[in-house]
Amino acid sequence: MTEDRLVSSVKRWIDGWTVSRGAADPVEEPWGWTVAVGLSKEVARHVLPLPEEADVRALAAGAPPGTWLKLFAPADLVRPWAGDEWETGIAGFLMTLPLAPAPVGPPPAGYTVTSWSRGGVLKVLVRAEDGRLAARGQAGLAGRTAVADQIETAPDQRRRGLGSLVMRTLQHAAWEAGARDGVLVGTPDGRALYEALGWTLRSPMTSLSRRAD
Repeated sequence: MTEDRLVSSVKRWIDGWTVSRGAADPVEEPWGWTVAVGLSKEVARHVLPLPEEADVRALAAGAPPGTWLKLFAPADLVRPWAGDEWETGIAGFLMTLPLAPAPVGPPPAGYTVTSWSRGGVLKVLVRAEDGRLAARGQAGLAGRTAVADQIETAPDQRRRGLGSLVMRTLQHAAWEAGARDGVLVGTPDGRALYEALGWTLRSPMTSLSRRAD
């Protein structure tokens, strides 16, 4: 992926993520974007699609507790640029998918699916027979882009196709809402699921957080 396409993909991810999380609109910076998140453990995040050492060092030195850095580069490259007070989060993977209509079949026996949309956010909930959460996920809509977010399967419900069910339901709903491109940042656990569903890996992402006292 060229640098221009990477920057474009990261911007589309940020635009949809802010919708999904109800965060403030991203503010453009020379090195990327700043997003006010407003949580005690994540007051704000700085997103650098093409991180440079000088920029990361400057941000790391001046950032208050509760700040996150989202750096689209391998951890072994960018981690040394931040100080010891910064913690490394779970590795991320920027992935994309051209969306297409995909009819969703019925859930496995004993499960029910509820889906809805509110404020530009698509949500899917899968419940087990006793009503417990089995799997869930959501997607933020930003123009022609849908950003899948917070995809989760309960530990005791895994390997039953529920993650695929959530993703296909979201993808189909996003297509019907007018989205034509999918973007997400997946975890190491989720990467295999997304690749099996046709998503393409575009870049690693390193998350660093400054401890919030």
